[in-house]
Amino acid sequence: MRWTTARNPSSAPAGEDELILRAKARDEAAIRAILQANNRRLFRIARGILRNDSEAEDVVQETYVRALTHLEAFRGESSLSTWLTRIAMNEALGRLRGRRPELAWQPQDGPEADIIPFPTASSDPEKSMAQRQIQELVEHAIDELPEPFRLVFIARVIEEMSIEETAELLGLKPETVKTRLHRARALLRENVEKEIGPIILDAFPFAGPRCERLTDTVLRRLGFPI
Repeated sequence: MRWTTARNPSSAPAGEDELILRAKARDEAAIRAILQANNRRLFRIARGILRNDSEAEDVVQETYVRALTHLEAFRGESSLSTWLTRIAMNEALGRLRGRRPELAWQPQDGPEADIIPFPTASSDPEKSMAQRQIQELVEHAIDELPEPFRLVFIARVIEEMSIEETAELLGLKPETVKTRLHRARALLRENVEKEIGPIILDAFPFAGPRCERLTDTVLRRLGFPI
């Protein structure tokens, strides 16, 4: 399939309906705009299910290929982003069933219940490393959430989708979304505390030159020759 470039692209951002029409006409600029607007969300949802970066990327690629070659199937009953997200979620769940059938999960009603923005990169290598370590710790804690809670948490907190959008995406009642989000946050706190426990004992170190400097200062104030 070959995509064409729009001959007279507008400098103003196109609306969704216009992008869809242009994408159906195989307008490369419109396709690129759709991809850039949805890449992060699709990756996060797919990774939230599969917990694997490379598999999530494969799912995102497959989602776009399927969706954009069958764009006429989009009826506009939801937003394009929601439609694409559902395709990605189904593709990821299908792969999960093939890999671990006993862990597969389909959205259903029941009593169960950027990437998280972190500080921008610092010019200080140690600070940048610490920020990355914190991010990895939180990502791992999210990965440890049971899947139904993990997907709600990713949709509501990380993707900042509304309760109604999350309910529509996952096929849940709004009340179920609220319950699962509350449980997800509680479990996440437990997971973070579990991960950070072995590290916390080394927090606020007071050894090395810092310790020596304070010791010398106190001895000098007490009249000892230093």
